[in-house]
Amino acid sequence: MPDTHRPPTPQQLITLSETSAAIRQSVIKMLLAAGSGHSAGPLGMADVFTALYFSVLKHRPKQPTWVGRDYVLLSNGHICPVWYATLAEAGYFPKAELKTLRQLGSRLQGHPHLGSLPGIENTSGPLAQGLSQACGLAYALRLDKRNNQVYTLMSDAEYQEGQTWEAYLFAAKYRLANLTVLIDRNNIQIDGTTEDIMPLEPFKPKLESFGWHVQEIDGHDFSAIISALYLAQSFNTAPSAIICRTIPGKGVTFMEGDYHWHGSPPNRDQAAQALKQLRTIQGQTWNE
Repeated sequence: MPDTHRPPTPQQLITLSETSAAIRQSVIKMLLAAGSGHSAGPLGMADVFTALYFSVLKHRPKQPTWVGRDYVLLSNGHICPVWYATLAEAGYFPKAELKTLRQLGSRLQGHPHLGSLPGIENTSGPLAQGLSQACGLAYALRLDKRNNQVYTLMSDAEYQEGQTWEAYLFAAKYRLANLTVLIDRNNIQIDGTTEDIMPLEPFKPKLESFGWHVQEIDGHDFSAIISALYLAQSFNTAPSAIICRTIPGKGVTFMEGDYHWHGSPPNRDQAAQALKQLRTIQGQTWNE
């Protein structure tokens, strides 16, 4: 189906780049303050979260339970620092609260918890459950004749679990066209690369064989991400999956592509080096 949205202007692309840079900086600061957490995935998905929340999603940060909102569910809950940072950047809660990540009594838990923060729509922890949650929500919205879109973000390694494929079967059977899955195809997991541990390729044809509309894009190209999201919205006969090819640790050279950063936070010296790199985007320096 034709994509009828207007592509972002050059100025809008600059603004999106600034926003994602700020989100990445917040992620580094959060992880340093916590002394634990995951670095690679949150940095790699910052551009996808930025495009979704600041260009496509129907939402009202000051009215987080607005009935007309689109829903975002996070399946791979360990990358929640990027979700928290995005919500704060969008105005759901004060940015100052980000420094409480993983601290006792904090609303920013190590995995998202429904009701803990404005904008958090699901509880996640055990991998592969997010898509099943999203399927149930999308199906319920359709039964209620509501037009809200449901977006769920997943890791590629979750496709090594059977529950994911059961959810694909369910969504295809009921033609949940109001459901879009954004897959972080960064090719790593905690013990190595996905293709060494449990190969997924050929990935796109596998997903298509389940009756889904599937796109594969550069997960760091804002124009591509936004176009894919609008195209998914316009495809009204099947659920949609968008394979987002990303670089784990994006923006921090010593983290990029290294699976050892999957579940490791930076120390103080590493964080300082990372923030220095993240403040320089396309030849321009962004202040802290």
